[in-house]
Amino acid sequence: MYRVAICDDEALQRERVKRMLLALSVKSGVEFEAVPFESGEQLIAHYESGEQSFHILILDIEMNNGLNGIQTARKLREMKRIGEQIVFLTSYAEYMLESFDVVTFQYLIKPVEPDLFEEKMLKLCRYFEEREQDILIIKSTHEEIVLRQDDIIAIEAVKSLTVKGKLKFTTLHAVHEGRGLISSYATALKENRFLQIHRAVLINLLHVHKFAGGQVVMSNGMELPIGRSKIKEVKDACTKFMVMRAD
Repeated sequence: MYRVAICDDEALQRERVKRMLLALSVKSGVEFEAVPFESGEQLIAHYESGEQSFHILILDIEMNNGLNGIQTARKLREMKRIGEQIVFLTSYAEYMLESFDVVTFQYLIKPVEPDLFEEKMLKLCRYFEEREQDILIIKSTHEEIVLRQDDIIAIEAVKSLTVKGKLKFTTLHAVHEGRGLISSYATALKENRFLQIHRAVLINLLHVHKFAGGQVVMSNGMELPIGRSKIKEVKDACTKFMVMRAD
Protein backbone atom coordinates (compact mmCIF):
# COMPACT_ATOMS: atom_id res chain seq x y z
CA MET A 1 0.00 0.00 0.00
CA TYR A 2 1.21 3.48 -0.86
CA ARG A 3 0.51 6.43 1.39
CA VAL A 4 -0.34 9.59 -0.55
CA ALA A 5 -0.65 13.14 0.81
CA ILE A 6 -2.98 15.38 -1.21
CA CYS A 7 -2.21 19.01 -0.37
CA ASP A 8 -4.55 21.52 -2.01
CA ASP A 9 -6.53 24.46 -0.63
CA GLU A 10 -9.55 23.54 -2.77
CA ALA A 11 -11.76 20.79 -1.33
CA LEU A 12 -13.11 19.86 -4.77
CA GLN A 13 -9.60 19.33 -6.12
CA ARG A 14 -8.60 17.20 -3.14
CA GLU A 15 -11.69 15.07 -3.65
CA ARG A 16 -11.05 14.76 -7.41
CA VAL A 17 -7.52 13.47 -6.86
CA LYS A 18 -8.77 11.07 -4.20
CA ARG A 19 -11.38 9.70 -6.64
CA MET A 20 -8.74 9.20 -9.34
CA LEU A 21 -6.59 7.25 -6.89
CA LEU A 22 -9.57 5.09 -5.93
CA ALA A 23 -10.35 4.40 -9.59
CA LEU A 24 -6.73 3.50 -10.24
CA SER A 25 -6.74 1.15 -7.26
CA VAL A 26 -9.80 -0.67 -8.64
CA LYS A 27 -8.22 -1.00 -12.10
CA SER A 28 -4.71 -1.98 -11.07
CA GLY A 29 -5.13 -3.66 -7.70
CA VAL A 30 -2.60 -1.27 -6.20
CA GLU A 31 -3.75 0.07 -2.83
CA PHE A 32 -3.49 3.76 -1.97
CA GLU A 33 -4.15 5.46 1.35
CA ALA A 34 -4.95 9.11 0.56
CA VAL A 35 -4.72 11.73 3.32
CA PRO A 36 -5.94 15.28 2.52
CA PHE A 37 -4.27 18.50 3.70
CA GLU A 38 -5.73 21.97 3.27
CA SER A 39 -2.39 23.82 3.39
CA GLY A 40 1.34 23.39 3.23
CA GLU A 41 1.59 24.36 6.88
CA GLN A 42 -0.74 21.50 7.80
CA LEU A 43 1.39 18.99 5.91
CA ILE A 44 4.60 20.26 7.51
CA ALA A 45 2.98 20.10 10.97
CA HIS A 46 2.13 16.45 10.25
CA TYR A 47 5.81 15.69 9.75
CA GLU A 48 6.97 17.83 12.67
CA SER A 49 4.68 15.91 15.02
CA GLY A 50 6.39 12.64 14.06
CA GLU A 51 3.38 11.15 12.30
CA GLN A 52 3.83 8.41 9.71
CA SER A 53 5.44 9.60 6.49
CA PHE A 54 4.13 9.33 2.93
CA HIS A 55 5.44 7.72 -0.23
CA ILE A 56 3.96 10.36 -2.55
CA LEU A 57 3.19 14.05 -2.04
CA ILE A 58 0.69 15.55 -4.50
CA LEU A 59 1.03 19.30 -4.05
CA ASP A 60 -0.95 22.15 -5.56
CA ILE A 61 1.49 24.94 -6.40
CA GLU A 62 -0.86 27.92 -6.12
CA MET A 63 -2.45 28.12 -2.66
CA ASN A 64 -4.25 31.27 -1.55
CA ASN A 65 -2.99 31.48 2.01
CA GLY A 66 0.41 30.73 3.50
CA LEU A 67 2.98 28.55 1.79
CA ASN A 68 2.59 27.55 -1.83
CA GLY A 69 3.42 24.04 -3.04
CA ILE A 70 7.03 24.76 -3.96
CA GLN A 71 7.72 26.48 -0.62
CA THR A 72 6.15 23.53 1.18
CA ALA A 73 8.29 21.06 -0.76
CA ARG A 74 11.42 23.10 -0.07
CA LYS A 75 10.76 23.08 3.68
CA LEU A 76 10.20 19.33 3.66
CA ARG A 77 13.45 18.76 1.78
CA GLU A 78 15.21 20.95 4.36
CA MET A 79 13.76 18.62 7.02
CA LYS A 80 15.64 15.79 5.22
CA ARG A 81 12.42 14.34 3.80
CA ILE A 82 14.18 13.13 0.67
CA GLY A 83 12.50 9.76 0.11
CA GLU A 84 9.08 11.21 -0.68
CA GLN A 85 8.29 11.60 -4.37
CA ILE A 86 6.64 14.90 -5.26
CA VAL A 87 3.98 15.44 -7.93
CA PHE A 88 3.03 19.07 -8.55
CA LEU A 89 -0.37 20.10 -9.87
CA THR A 90 -0.74 23.58 -11.31
CA SER A 91 -2.62 25.65 -13.85
CA TYR A 92 0.53 27.46 -14.98
CA ALA A 93 3.51 26.02 -16.83
CA GLU A 94 5.87 28.83 -15.75
CA TYR A 95 6.48 27.19 -12.36
CA MET A 96 8.09 24.14 -13.94
CA LEU A 97 11.69 25.39 -13.85
CA GLU A 98 11.42 26.43 -10.19
CA SER A 99 9.97 23.05 -9.24
CA PHE A 100 13.19 21.29 -10.29
CA ASP A 101 14.95 22.79 -7.26
CA VAL A 102 13.09 20.45 -4.91
CA VAL A 103 13.64 17.25 -6.91
CA THR A 104 10.23 16.76 -8.47
CA PHE A 105 9.04 13.47 -9.91
CA GLN A 106 6.28 14.93 -12.05
CA TYR A 107 4.73 18.27 -13.01
CA LEU A 108 1.11 18.05 -14.20
CA ILE A 109 -1.03 20.84 -15.63
CA LYS A 110 -4.61 21.15 -14.38
CA PRO A 111 -7.12 19.87 -15.19
CA VAL A 112 -5.28 16.56 -15.20
CA GLU A 113 -6.78 13.87 -17.40
CA PRO A 114 -7.40 10.63 -15.44
CA ASP A 115 -5.50 8.51 -17.99
CA LEU A 116 -2.38 10.66 -17.69
CA PHE A 117 -2.67 10.78 -13.91
CA GLU A 118 -2.96 6.99 -13.72
CA GLU A 119 0.02 6.53 -16.04
CA LYS A 120 2.23 8.71 -13.84
CA MET A 121 1.06 7.09 -10.59
CA LEU A 122 1.77 3.59 -11.91
CA LYS A 123 5.21 4.74 -12.99
CA LEU A 124 5.79 5.95 -9.45
CA CYS A 125 4.62 2.62 -8.05
CA ARG A 126 7.12 0.80 -10.26
CA TYR A 127 9.83 3.12 -8.96
CA PHE A 128 8.94 2.23 -5.37
CA GLU A 129 8.87 -1.48 -6.20
CA GLU A 130 12.43 -1.22 -7.52
CA ARG A 131 13.44 0.53 -4.30
CA GLU A 132 11.57 -1.89 -2.06
CA GLN A 133 14.83 -3.32 -0.72
CA ASP A 134 15.54 0.12 0.77
CA ILE A 135 12.29 0.04 2.76
CA LEU A 136 11.64 -1.71 6.06
CA ILE A 137 8.08 -2.30 7.25
CA ILE A 138 7.72 -2.81 11.00
CA LYS A 139 4.66 -3.89 12.94
CA SER A 140 3.69 -1.78 15.93
CA THR A 141 0.80 -2.44 18.28
CA HIS A 142 -1.84 -0.88 16.04
CA GLU A 143 -0.35 -0.43 12.57
CA GLU A 144 2.41 -1.11 10.09
CA ILE A 145 5.04 1.61 9.78
CA VAL A 146 7.18 2.15 6.68
CA LEU A 147 10.77 3.19 7.38
CA ARG A 148 13.59 4.03 5.00
CA GLN A 149 16.55 1.83 5.89
CA ASP A 150 18.95 4.76 5.45
CA ASP A 151 17.00 6.65 8.14
CA ILE A 152 17.32 3.90 10.73
CA ILE A 153 20.11 4.56 13.22
CA ALA A 154 19.68 1.56 15.51
CA ILE A 155 17.32 -1.23 16.52
CA GLU A 156 17.32 -2.23 20.19
CA ALA A 157 15.62 -4.98 22.16
CA VAL A 158 13.64 -3.53 25.05
CA LYS A 159 13.10 -5.47 28.29
CA SER A 160 9.42 -5.70 29.08
CA LEU A 161 7.47 -7.76 31.61
CA THR A 162 4.29 -7.53 29.55
CA VAL A 163 5.40 -7.51 25.89
CA LYS A 164 7.51 -10.27 24.39
CA GLY A 165 9.96 -9.30 21.65
CA LYS A 166 9.58 -5.54 22.10
CA LEU A 167 11.92 -3.50 19.92
CA LYS A 168 12.83 0.18 19.65
CA PHE A 169 13.62 1.61 16.21
CA THR A 170 15.53 4.90 16.41
CA THR A 171 15.51 6.87 13.14
CA LEU A 172 16.64 10.29 12.02
CA HIS A 173 13.13 11.63 12.53
CA ALA A 174 11.49 9.67 15.36
CA VAL A 175 11.56 6.64 17.64
CA HIS A 176 9.13 3.80 16.91
CA GLU A 177 8.17 0.72 18.84
CA GLY A 178 7.77 -2.64 17.15
CA ARG A 179 8.00 -6.35 17.77
CA GLY A 180 10.33 -9.10 16.69
CA LEU A 181 13.76 -10.50 17.37
CA ILE A 182 17.06 -8.67 16.95
CA SER A 183 18.55 -11.83 15.44
CA SER A 184 15.82 -11.94 12.76
CA TYR A 185 16.43 -8.33 11.74
CA ALA A 186 20.21 -8.92 11.79
CA THR A 187 19.76 -11.78 9.30
CA ALA A 188 17.29 -9.88 7.09
CA LEU A 189 19.41 -6.73 6.96
CA LYS A 190 22.85 -8.38 6.88
CA GLU A 191 23.62 -7.29 3.31
CA ASN A 192 22.38 -3.72 3.86
CA ARG A 193 25.13 -2.23 6.07
CA PHE A 194 23.50 -3.26 9.37
CA LEU A 195 25.59 -4.97 12.05
CA GLN A 196 24.65 -6.65 15.32
CA ILE A 197 27.09 -5.29 17.91
CA HIS A 198 25.42 -6.74 21.00
CA ARG A 199 22.80 -9.40 21.67
CA ALA A 200 20.27 -6.58 22.08
CA VAL A 201 21.58 -3.98 19.59
CA LEU A 202 21.68 -3.72 15.80
CA ILE A 203 23.21 -0.61 14.24
CA ASN A 204 23.30 1.01 10.82
CA LEU A 205 26.97 1.48 9.87
CA LEU A 206 25.94 4.52 7.86
CA HIS A 207 25.31 6.38 11.13
CA VAL A 208 28.41 5.40 13.14
CA HIS A 209 30.14 8.55 14.41
CA LYS A 210 32.97 7.25 16.61
CA PHE A 211 34.00 4.70 19.21
CA ALA A 212 34.31 5.46 22.92
CA GLY A 213 35.70 2.59 24.95
CA GLY A 214 33.31 -0.31 24.70
CA GLN A 215 30.61 1.79 23.09
CA VAL A 216 29.82 3.17 19.68
CA VAL A 217 28.54 6.74 19.33
CA MET A 218 25.96 7.20 16.60
CA SER A 219 25.26 10.24 14.43
CA ASN A 220 22.48 11.45 16.74
CA GLY A 221 24.70 11.22 19.82
CA MET A 222 23.25 8.02 21.26
CA GLU A 223 25.81 5.69 22.83
CA LEU A 224 25.32 1.95 22.38
CA PRO A 225 27.19 -0.93 24.04
CA ILE A 226 29.37 -3.33 22.07
CA GLY A 227 29.51 -6.93 23.25
CA ARG A 228 32.93 -7.70 24.72
CA SER A 229 33.61 -10.47 22.24
CA LYS A 230 32.51 -8.28 19.32
CA ILE A 231 34.67 -5.16 19.77
CA LYS A 232 37.33 -6.10 17.18
CA GLU A 233 34.72 -7.42 14.74
CA VAL A 234 32.66 -4.22 14.99
CA LYS A 235 35.65 -1.90 14.56
CA ASP A 236 36.92 -3.92 11.59
CA ALA A 237 33.45 -3.87 9.98
CA CYS A 238 33.17 -0.09 10.45
CA THR A 239 36.63 0.48 8.99
CA LYS A 240 35.86 -1.72 5.98
CA PHE A 241 32.54 0.07 5.45
CA MET A 242 34.18 3.51 5.52
CA VAL A 243 36.88 2.41 3.07
CA MET A 244 34.27 1.02 0.69
CA ARG A 245 32.26 4.27 0.88
CA ALA A 246 35.39 6.31 0.14
CA ASP A 247 35.96 4.28 -3.00
